[in-house]
Amino acid sequence: MRSAALVVVTALLAACGDGGGPSTDDASAASVESDAAEAAVRERIDAIEDAVAVWRGATDVAAARAAAEEAANLIVGPNGPGYGDRDGDGVVTGETDAGLLVGVDGTPDGIADPLASNECVARDVLAGTVDDPAAAWSEMESAIAAWTPGRNTMPSLASHPMRIVGWATFTIAGDDLDLAHEYAGHAQLHVDVSRDALDC
Repeated sequence: MRSAALVVVTALLAACGDGGGPSTDDASAASVESDAAEAAVRERIDAIEDAVAVWRGATDVAAARAAAEEAANLIVGPNGPGYGDRDGDGVVTGETDAGLLVGVDGTPDGIADPLASNECVARDVLAGTVDDPAAAWSEMESAIAAWTPGRNTMPSLASHPMRIVGWATFTIAGDDLDLAHEYAGHAQLHVDVSRDALDC
């Protein structure tokens, strides 16, 4: 009798365990998906940093502009503000199917979106783009429009990748190679903060 009761209790506990939470397989799949998302973001940040390095070491303004365009396009993606041939040279550098950040209308998702549960990524990289992308991008565009050499509005942007877009925009609009190099130096600082957010 005791053996029969033990079998019943064991079966009930097993049933409760199976239905009471995510299975091991589900947890493993979620972990793999999270790891893949993080790897994709690291790879994208590396690509942005490579573009910034070319921008920083450019020997002429045209090369600096092209590299700045690449960095900006990799961040904003095909539905982000200004995506495309930003420098007007007839070539789109930094072509991508999805930006680091979400598009203005919410599509496509930014490749960093799956990491929104990381509070450092949410604060320093995404900064409102997941909840209200149109408002976040509008804030960036307003900060860029209000910027002057004597009035740096970039610190008003919580998203460090958006600040990179700002410095890229100023580089593309200018014709001073020394300033382009200076702006690339600023961009590198924001690349570093974006990468550090992954390890927060």
